[in-house]
Amino acid sequence: MKKARTFLLILNILLVGLLLFGFASIALAADPTGAETLKENPEAPVDYVWVLVSGFLVFFMQAGFAMVEAGFCRAKNATNLLSKNLIDFVVASLALFALGYGFLKGTDVAGFIGMGNWFLHGDSYDVGIYLDFFWQLVFCGTAATIVSGAVAERLKFPAYLIYTFFVSLIIYPIYAHWVWGGGWLSKLPFGLGHLDFAGSGVVHTIGGMVGLAGAMVLGPRFGKYGRDGKPRPIIGHNMALAALGTFILWFGWFGFNPGSTFSAHHLRIAVVAVNTNLAAAAGALTALITVYVKTRKWDLGMALNGTLGGLVAITAPAAWVEAWAAVVIGVIAGLIVVGGVYFLESRGVDDPVGAVSVHGFNGIWGLLSVGLFADGTYGVYSIEKPFVTGLFYGGGFGQLIAQLIGVVVVVVWAFGLGYILFKVMDMIFGIRVSPEEELAGLDVLEHGTPAYPEFQHRRTTLINAS
Repeated sequence: MKKARTFLLILNILLVGLLLFGFASIALAADPTGAETLKENPEAPVDYVWVLVSGFLVFFMQAGFAMVEAGFCRAKNATNLLSKNLIDFVVASLALFALGYGFLKGTDVAGFIGMGNWFLHGDSYDVGIYLDFFWQLVFCGTAATIVSGAVAERLKFPAYLIYTFFVSLIIYPIYAHWVWGGGWLSKLPFGLGHLDFAGSGVVHTIGGMVGLAGAMVLGPRFGKYGRDGKPRPIIGHNMALAALGTFILWFGWFGFNPGSTFSAHHLRIAVVAVNTNLAAAAGALTALITVYVKTRKWDLGMALNGTLGGLVAITAPAAWVEAWAAVVIGVIAGLIVVGGVYFLESRGVDDPVGAVSVHGFNGIWGLLSVGLFADGTYGVYSIEKPFVTGLFYGGGFGQLIAQLIGVVVVVVWAFGLGYILFKVMDMIFGIRVSPEEELAGLDVLEHGTPAYPEFQHRRTTLINAS
């Protein structure tokens, strides 16, 4: 723990230094009041409000993730999970501001990285750049928070702080630059380049693959596997919280996907909203029925994850497909959620909330579905031509190839860097709590505050009495 604290202190000094350097470098601005923007586009305020309100909905998804993860895990770790869902957005806000946004939207260098931090240049003190920064921030925070579910109930809090810092500073911004910042993936000579409308890959596959790396390095929780090697269920403490969190996330996704049009004047937002909803419904029903066929139980938890899987999968193609395709995408997403959970468990990977299957695997499916189902009626992130056309609509294999290349890249990038990061931390100071801490729960030992003090007092009394 002493090494972890030293490492955190160094990171904190680095972050503060970057922030102070940035503040000291702010010069005169291009359009800090928005007056010039209004002259050029009198309708801009409508679009600004649209994007900001959509961003507020995406931010509220942090509450959804917090509720889902706390509900799916045990009461003794609820405070820990809530703390992690708070701190990842805190760290993401500062890290992306300090340097990450420059990597994402700075001047492109060889298609690999953006250079020139937005707040280090006077002409970047601009309402448009601030708008875009806020949008990227809520997406970055989402990518970071996904990982917390996959590594729940056994990761040290300092390790979580460090991983969140690197995801927000490097892993998310650089890959996002390749797709959304003018980087090399967006310029592939296949189809119209690699496309990801609202982040199936940039947000969800990034989070899911880093989460997979963390879960593999950590190993399973105590009691997850019996002596025969077969997985045992570890029941979450509050399905009401898990269900509430899922509804919050579903609601937030109506900002996540339609807001990615960046314009309230693009009436395609109606198509995006309906597709988002249909995929979620199809994913939920498919997962529910699939598990019932296997277990003869109507599994609420799997249905909730099926909902989220459908939402993740439709995030990449939401603006480019018809409603029937959204249903098909959701159905396959529900199957992927169920199959992914069982597959990972059979391979010894303990993912307490199903984050890898929901976000990692379905993020991949969402990217591929663009190359299959894009119907040729909407352009590259806009209403203008050239329109995006997939294989099933006569577009050939070009777009599918571009999507497949993006899938390989995001998996290698996110899983590879995530695995290295967790391994290095593990070698330096050990990222897993002690067996005693894990069995007792992380709330009191790491945070000093149980989520349910009456329960904790009664549990401690019973243990002492025995």
